Amino acid sequence: MAGLSDSVRNIWKIEELRRRILYTMGLLLIYRLGAFVTLPGVDASILADINATADPNNLLGLLDMFVGGAFSAAGIFALGIMPYITASIIIQLMGAVVPYFQKLQREGEDGRRKITQLTRYGTIVITAFQSVGFAVQLQWGATGQAIVINSTFFMVSTVIVLTSGTMFVMWLGERITENGLGNGISLIIMIGIVAFLPQSLVNEFQLSGNLFIFLMEIGVFALVTAGVVLVTQGMRRIPVQYAKRVVGRKIYGGSTQYLPIRVNAAGVMPIIFAQSIMFVPATFASFFPNSPFMQRFGMFFTDISGWGYSAVFFVICVFFTYFYTAIAVNPKEMADTMKRQGGFIPGIRPGKHTSEFIDNILTRITLPGSMFLGFVAILPAFAMMFGITQGFANFFGGTSLLILVGVTLDTLKQIESHLLMRHYDGFMKSGRIRGRR
Repeated sequence: MAGLSDSVRNIWKIEELRRRILYTMGLLLIYRLGAFVTLPGVDASILADINATADPNNLLGLLDMFVGGAFSAAGIFALGIMPYITASIIIQLMGAVVPYFQKLQREGEDGRRKITQLTRYGTIVITAFQSVGFAVQLQWGATGQAIVINSTFFMVSTVIVLTSGTMFVMWLGERITENGLGNGISLIIMIGIVAFLPQSLVNEFQLSGNLFIFLMEIGVFALVTAGVVLVTQGMRRIPVQYAKRVVGRKIYGGSTQYLPIRVNAAGVMPIIFAQSIMFVPATFASFFPNSPFMQRFGMFFTDISGWGYSAVFFVICVFFTYFYTAIAVNPKEMADTMKRQGGFIPGIRPGKHTSEFIDNILTRITLPGSMFLGFVAILPAFAMMFGITQGFANFFGGTSLLILVGVTLDTLKQIESHLLMRHYDGFMKSGRIRGRR
């Protein structure tokens, strides 16, 4: 505990780090406050009474986890940041098949700016589409009694307010990434998830009625969390030998270093992408509240306890793990960089053979990583089979746990880097966090 308290004191000694943390906390607080500002034309008290008797295992209950309760409360941030994530997925998919987007990806900083701008435009279109479905769900669904204004005016105002709210949340995320600490988009998703944790723990303890069983559940939860951290931090180290170079009177190289290849090189993004894809059919089904077939279709993609949902979610998680890894890690670029610096893998010829060797290793270690991510993603379904409440089961595994672990580790690495740059000991001086290396 003494080491932890010293690290916390060191954080507040660094003015830039202190400013970034306070800035991030301030913007996240604004986001949380905006989640409880109700849409125009919605009676909050009537809506709360309707939600109190609703089944939590439905479309609202699932989406609520990622927007911190704004969906069920019909808040101005009800759609959260998910439309932006969906737009990012579409742009990245097009970058793999459309020559124009492939050209933008090769143009460096200018290309990234154009891609960011196109992603923003796509976010507006997707948000407008989803806000229409949300308005239809509110007005003609079970919550229709809470709408107290003209239907046409409510539809128009809801589309405008929700689109503006999502763009504002996207702006908050970009400001956090640029001037704050951590990835702003991921932190916004995480803070909405964390908001449900205290109440979920209280509900689980009250419903279990047995302290021993509750402590066992907490213990298993800790083991699952440790497993997620282990896989997230796990990597394969490839030895790289650098030839000796004489520059002036000094000799460089001649030593063996290691090229780290992470088991889960894609991080938390595949699970976020997969969850965004799972939201699309449910959103489409919300356009037809009076159609029994479409309602069953929507429930199939929101019933986390169903075997069909789990199977589809598992496959999508595995696919996006490979997809995002292919985007994030470029074996050819790594091999070319190694060749320019005079490095080579023992027993492997530089150039094309090195690129193929790295690609083969990446493919092999990504398989267990993707399977593990998929298993953890559907773990809440198994937890609910053993009698764990849905609220706590969402933290027991699934998207919530993966996002919490991934975002927390990324944020800790950034804090660690700031501390080490100023010759302070970081949080993990006795651990194995990769930020220290």
